[in-house]
Amino acid sequence: MEATMSRVLLLFALLLAGQRGCTASGAGGFSMEFIHRDSARSPFHDPALSSHGRMLAAARRSLQAGAHYSRGAPPPAAPAPGDGAMTEVISRSFEYLMAVNVGTPPRQMLAIADTGSDLVWFNCRKGSGDGDLHTPSSDGPAPPLAAVFTPSSSSTYGLVSCQSNACQALSEASCDAVSNCQYQYSYGDGSRTIGLLSTETFSFGDGRAARRVRVSNVYFGCSTYSAGTFHSDGLVGLGGGAFSLVTQLGAATSFGSKFSYCLVPFYSANSSSTLNFGARAVVSEPGAATTPLVRSDVDSYYTVALESVAVGGWTVASNRSRIVVDSGTTLTFLDPALLRPLVSELERRITLPRAQSPEQLLELCYDVGGKPQGEWGIPDVTLRFGGGGTVTLRAENTFAVVQEGTLCLVVVPVSEGQPVSILGNVAQQNFHVGYDLDARSVTFAAADCTRSSAS
Repeated sequence: MEATMSRVLLLFALLLAGQRGCTASGAGGFSMEFIHRDSARSPFHDPALSSHGRMLAAARRSLQAGAHYSRGAPPPAAPAPGDGAMTEVISRSFEYLMAVNVGTPPRQMLAIADTGSDLVWFNCRKGSGDGDLHTPSSDGPAPPLAAVFTPSSSSTYGLVSCQSNACQALSEASCDAVSNCQYQYSYGDGSRTIGLLSTETFSFGDGRAARRVRVSNVYFGCSTYSAGTFHSDGLVGLGGGAFSLVTQLGAATSFGSKFSYCLVPFYSANSSSTLNFGARAVVSEPGAATTPLVRSDVDSYYTVALESVAVGGWTVASNRSRIVVDSGTTLTFLDPALLRPLVSELERRITLPRAQSPEQLLELCYDVGGKPQGEWGIPDVTLRFGGGGTVTLRAENTFAVVQEGTLCLVVVPVSEGQPVSILGNVAQQNFHVGYDLDARSVTFAAADCTRSSAS
């Protein structure tokens, strides 16, 4: 599988190199907001929720995403079942958003940022000269402040032929009536998007035109139908496959195929995390730990080898397993062979009184009512990854207050509904995490992410 994917990536890179253009005012990179869906900067923000209410809602989403898929819920009906390419990826809820300016003149789209999938797509509207496009639809309530891209309003929009190499890189791609490339992309929870593979100019930056990075001829899905959990303007795939934004930026610019983020803690509702590309994505903080990417069942996933788990410096489990590093999943999911001894050792060391989990979502909870955080006595948990890199998780990475006075372990076992081990975003809070597709590695460094956030 890796050899096949390498050939596809090479073909795609050669194709991109032959037709791309890029203008950039920065020196080798750029940064932008990485907006948590529950933060004050998000249109999904609920001001009535406390910080622990936001945490509980995020934990609930993590568990429900897998439960939906395990129950065998049928995927939503599509206008043309079986047409186009289908790629099924991990079942998940979305947690982070990013703004992309699409087209000429630019139309700002606030999209799901997904490190576990590849395709970049936005909702499209039928307009004069747009061909056989249809008004998008979705299950559930309409997204707040939704934006829709109108191809006819942009002077740089282009369609892709179904005979092109790019279209052929989409498995089982199909042709519409006028030989444009159709796609169908499906996610593990049954959500899907259907549309036309297209090209457009994207621009990124801090809102000041002079400092924006513009990249032309980016491949994206002009979505004419979406169904499921996509309550947004679209989705930007940041995974490791051929059509992800990371791969396309690497082929079209001098930035390289790399990006990073620094996630602010959940309680920092008035701050946004930072998403970096190019030179700004280099993780150079003291103590940085690098681990190589390993073979994955899905090309999109950033999968590494987890060798062992230690509590307070004492190794409690050594059982090599693959784990996906993912910003789109809140909780951390571990193989029971690693989780059971971890929980046993935490129970032995933590002297707080036990408490019931809200909604019985989480296994290990404690009563911390009236006790300052400095007296909780939560030991550090150290993960040793392949290549010898070690990452030490503080209390804020392994436990969270999910209701007033109740502290719970936010590490849960993999299950039939969620069979993939995942290092979730709580475990990554206050870490600078860098992904380098050129070097095939992921790097972690402890950081104060509120200092680099967009406040």
